[in-house]
Amino acid sequence: MAYREKLTWDGGKEVVITRQTVPVDVVRVEGTDVDLVRLSVHDPKLLPTNYADAEGTPLPLLGSDGFRLDLSRRTKQPMGFWHRNMDYDEIIICVQGGMTWETELGTVTIRPGDMVVLPRGVAHRAIPPDGSESENVLIELKVRGNVKPLGTAVEVVRNARGAAPAPDR
Repeated sequence: MAYREKLTWDGGKEVVITRQTVPVDVVRVEGTDVDLVRLSVHDPKLLPTNYADAEGTPLPLLGSDGFRLDLSRRTKQPMGFWHRNMDYDEIIICVQGGMTWETELGTVTIRPGDMVVLPRGVAHRAIPPDGSESENVLIELKVRGNVKPLGTAVEVVRNARGAAPAPDR
C-alpha cells in the first residue's frame, strides 16, 4: 500500500510525497525542542481572572512571535470598561455560551462555533447576551499584523452605522 504525504508552505506551495510506510512509523524520536501540546479549555485549573470579575483578564495559554492564545471564561458579568488592544487584531472564538461584542464598528453576538475579528485599536467591550450560560468560554487569538478574510465563506459584517468595514491599516 502507498501512503501520500502533502507538504505545504508559503500560502500555496505544495509537494506530495508517496511512501511505502506511513510518516508516523518511526523507530525513535530524540530532542527536547518540540512537543505536542494538549489542553482542555474546560479544565477547572485554567481559571482566568475574568471568570467572576469583568475587570479581570483572560488567561494566556500559548504564544510565539506575532501571536498569543488566551482563554476567557466569563460568567454573566459584563465588562464595565471599554478596551482597545493597540498591539493585536483579536480573533474571538466562542466555545460555550455566547458573548455580545459592542464595538465602534457595530455590535456582534457570537454563539458556540462562531467567531469575530476585532481589529487592532478598535474600542470594544463584552456583554454576556440574554440566554447565555452561567459560564461563557471563549478562545482569544491575538495576532500581530492585519487579519483579513480569505475565501467566499467569510461574512464581512457592516457596522451598525451602515458604513463599509474599516479600511486596511
